[in-house]
Amino acid sequence: MAIIAETSDRRGSLWSRRPQFLTNSLLIYAALVFWAFISLFPIYWTITTSFKTAVNVTQGHLIPFVDFTPDWKGWRSLGLSPDTILAPSTVRDEFIRRFFNSIVASAGASFLAVLIGSLAAYGLSRFTYKFLWMANKDISFFFLSQLILPPVVLAMPFLVLYKHLMLLDTLIGLILIYTLMVLPIVIWIMRDQFDTIPVELEQAALVDGCSIWGAFLRIVLPIALPGMVAAFILSVILCWNEYFFAALLTSSNAKTLPVMVASQTGSQGINWWSMAAIATAAIMPLVLVGIFLERYIVKGLTAGAVK
Repeated sequence: MAIIAETSDRRGSLWSRRPQFLTNSLLIYAALVFWAFISLFPIYWTITTSFKTAVNVTQGHLIPFVDFTPDWKGWRSLGLSPDTILAPSTVRDEFIRRFFNSIVASAGASFLAVLIGSLAAYGLSRFTYKFLWMANKDISFFFLSQLILPPVVLAMPFLVLYKHLMLLDTLIGLILIYTLMVLPIVIWIMRDQFDTIPVELEQAALVDGCSIWGAFLRIVLPIALPGMVAAFILSVILCWNEYFFAALLTSSNAKTLPVMVASQTGSQGINWWSMAAIATAAIMPLVLVGIFLERYIVKGLTAGAVK
């Protein structure tokens, strides 16, 4: 009887706590929905603006088919509307060149950063270094501290350096500076990846006759591949959205999409519809990457969170 009474008391306490649990859950989901709305609204505003006319933009109409009738004006100005896609267009040709430049600069810099950063991170994870007063943790923090430096501080040095090296307005110049920009992030991500891999696996490979490079390439890299993919994707996103150095170090041949987005101004002011159309076309690849490769990003970034 005592056991039955105790069980009924527990059930009663659980039922009494149920309304509070539901209230907390509703508050949490309401906060998440509100934050999702704040995060996604700029994307929604950009996409809808690409289908607006000048009047609808200035009057702040937001809901298609309710506040305004969608129009292809923004896409027509790029030669990407259904009625102009087959006709010759210099603006569309320029957009394709800028799109290609963004792909080459982002992918090339990300691949180079992952290649160099993986080797640096493996060294910091497996070997002990001492440079002046700095040990491994200090060296790792030194790499990360490079992100604190404002890019504008590097404007004049890079302009002078690139002028003498003849790297101004070249994709190679953009790839090199983008590599330096994302390298600290890659090193930190990959260092956490290598820290989670047991050293005993490499020691067993060395006993079996592998060299250090053999153990690294055959044992460590396949296990750390999710982290490398996450670092590569994150690097591509950061390089794809970079504007300052692309505007500073390019003039015509190597301009990227962010520079083209910012250049949509005319004698009458900013062409919001054209800017929104270019921005929509520019963010679509990143949206597809986030949708189809989300599991790789999350798996790579959280690999070292729980040990």
